[in-house]
Amino acid sequence: MPNNWQELIADKKRRQQESIPKEWIVQIPPDDVLDVTDVPRECGLLTAKELEITELDDVPLLLKKLASAEWSAVEVTTAFAKRAIVAHQLTNCLTEIFIDRALARAAWLDEQLKTTGKVVGPLHGLPVSLKDQICIKGLETVMGYASWIGKYSEKDSVLTEILYDCGAVLYVRTNVPQTLMYPETYNLVFGRTLNPRNRTLACGGSSGGEGALIALRGSPLGVGSDLGGSVRIPASYNGLYGLRPGYNRVPYEGTLNTQEGEDSLPSVLGPLCRDLGGIKVFIQSVASSKPWFRDPLVIRMPWLEDEYKLVEHGSGNKLSFGLLWNDGLVVPHPPIIRALEMTKKALLAAGHEVVDWKPYKHDELYDIVRAMWTAAGDEDYRAVTSLSGEPLLQNMEDYVEGATGALYLSDKAMTVYQLWQIQKKRIALRKEYLDYWQSSVKLTSTGRPVDAIISPSAFYASHPHGKNAGADYTMIWNCLDYTALVFPVTQVDTTLDQPKPPHEFLSEKDKAIYNLYDSPETYKNAPVSLQLVGRTLEEEAVIKMTEIVAAALKADS
Repeated sequence: MPNNWQELIADKKRRQQESIPKEWIVQIPPDDVLDVTDVPRECGLLTAKELEITELDDVPLLLKKLASAEWSAVEVTTAFAKRAIVAHQLTNCLTEIFIDRALARAAWLDEQLKTTGKVVGPLHGLPVSLKDQICIKGLETVMGYASWIGKYSEKDSVLTEILYDCGAVLYVRTNVPQTLMYPETYNLVFGRTLNPRNRTLACGGSSGGEGALIALRGSPLGVGSDLGGSVRIPASYNGLYGLRPGYNRVPYEGTLNTQEGEDSLPSVLGPLCRDLGGIKVFIQSVASSKPWFRDPLVIRMPWLEDEYKLVEHGSGNKLSFGLLWNDGLVVPHPPIIRALEMTKKALLAAGHEVVDWKPYKHDELYDIVRAMWTAAGDEDYRAVTSLSGEPLLQNMEDYVEGATGALYLSDKAMTVYQLWQIQKKRIALRKEYLDYWQSSVKLTSTGRPVDAIISPSAFYASHPHGKNAGADYTMIWNCLDYTALVFPVTQVDTTLDQPKPPHEFLSEKDKAIYNLYDSPETYKNAPVSLQLVGRTLEEEAVIKMTEIVAAALKADS
């Protein structure tokens, strides 16, 4: 095996390229073509039927066609594998590519259906992509580190086991940023992943490879992780649905991670999809598999149909939403404000109620998250990168030797006692925020507190490469452990989304974010998304309420 980090990377890239079928190489448009979402349809690689399969955008219907044998698992896997390879050539979204293995699995599923007349499970024949930290037996799990090249998984993660038991087909894994601690996707092993709607913009992170792949319909359903927004930010930047479930609803056992052992603010696994039906199917399938018998941390909580029917929320007949216009620290860019206005208008037209949601101690909650993320200094990252001698990236700009200025890295670790005080403060603030939410009953006409909060999912629709400024609008809900689901609203309009006159800036960061919006042309074609936030472990209700919001937006469009 090569013995320095550059040689390790060169060898890994060579082996990755060899895993791509040569007959699936297509001509890629020049760099000045920003939006490449039509290329998979127009490149000539996919047949008419493969285009029909991959452009269905309806996971429940796709599963019905698989279950009835109208479409075989081999046909569906081949279609999405081809499109995934095209997506990779356009955006650099993949890490591990194992098509032959996937097709063998698909053929076995077809034979099972043919001989027994029954599907293997609720996800029978469905291709599912995974973020490059969810282990699959026999495959490398590099997670953006040169040091982990050649690190093969000896067993499947628990989620991988469950997906197999449910009948899914795994075929690719997707790119991440080094350390996973950035809302953009770039590392020294695989390079940068681009946003297919505008390749000068970020695809988000840390599940950015999933975001780009699914945006190009190279996967019908993907799984990422979310420590501070790592599912929701890629979903937001790519115009997808992305769910951050509550802690320990989806099994994490056997999944690699950054800062392993840190459980003050745990990461969670969650789905990304082009349709809400796929989000629902994923949570239903995982919860119904009784994952608490495989992962000791998972809560014993099957799919709760009454929660989905919104029994505690007036059966969904008239919902009350709190609308967070800004967090009191940073005003979002004009397209985000327009999306909030559009959503409010649509919900009112649908007969629901919308009240303004004033931020409560968001600055203190942000400080807690950052303190927890830097509690051990940069020791975790240094321990990994020192194995190969690879540089520890200090930001998501193209690597320059000697660069400084990290977002969440620190060389100063706090004492255990200092960490305890941070944890103690977080517990107190979670109780305060719960009381604050309960007090919103005074603002509504339903006799209930607000049913959910609708919030920006980021400061911006996306941002130019290397210009990420944090994950404030997502990480606050991790700190509170609230279930949150990103949903698409619109896209940047170069006429409607002109820069606004300077306002009285709320902070230095607010001024910097304002100045980043130089022209809507910079953000051309970028999707504009928001997130719906429910309470802890309200996955079923959050999915249903997001369905209601999506229906209202569609009716009002």
